[in-house]
Amino acid sequence: MIFLPAIDICEGSCVRLEKGDFSKKTIFNKNPLDQAKSFEDLGCDWLHVVDLDGAKEGISNNDSFIEEIASKTSLKIQFGGGVRSFDKIHKLVDCGVERIVIGTKALNNIDFLEEASGLYNNKIAVGIDARNGNVSIEGWTKDSNTRAIDFALHAESRGACAIIFTDIDKDGIMSGPNISSTKEIAEKVSIPVIASGGVSTIDDVIEIKKYEKDGISGMICGRAIYDKKINISAALKIVRS
Repeated sequence: MIFLPAIDICEGSCVRLEKGDFSKKTIFNKNPLDQAKSFEDLGCDWLHVVDLDGAKEGISNNDSFIEEIASKTSLKIQFGGGVRSFDKIHKLVDCGVERIVIGTKALNNIDFLEEASGLYNNKIAVGIDARNGNVSIEGWTKDSNTRAIDFALHAESRGACAIIFTDIDKDGIMSGPNISSTKEIAEKVSIPVIASGGVSTIDDVIEIKKYEKDGISGMICGRAIYDKKINISAALKIVRS
């Protein structure tokens, strides 16, 4: 199991949103590279990066921050946010991103996911961000009528190498993760599923670790790290045990 500290980039700064609400934004660090290096120094080998501007608008000016983290740290980067073209995927792969997460584009055009997965074997994951069980898109600003579990199965059949599942209602409010929904998806698909949203205490880390055998292969943690509610060294010890 892997533990991925999260860096959400908005207008060049590391931020956290509450339930995906851009009006409820907290800035934690104005230098994404410094934040990434701090995670590396604490022993992390993976980093989850989200380009919030890209996710919301489809375009952004944050590419330079991703390139800098990739070139100046040894962290494996899992990146999502505004990946809606092959040109974007090419650039991310070229700069050293390990895993690319497609969300909105995959839901709107499943053939895009299949082609991308064929071109970049084991690098294209699907991000499923759910609100009340349905997939949300475009930076969590719009809800679809597609059930998360149905989309997970469809994404797997089209070549996705992993599922990153986020319960939006749990994100950024420190209330604990939605383990039951994550476990349900993990049991239905054969590809790795990474839990995201609501991981707020070391007890949450311990609890998620229990379901590794059910297919939950990792967890993403954001606000709890920045608020010092979770000790990264302790979390890494648990997930690697």
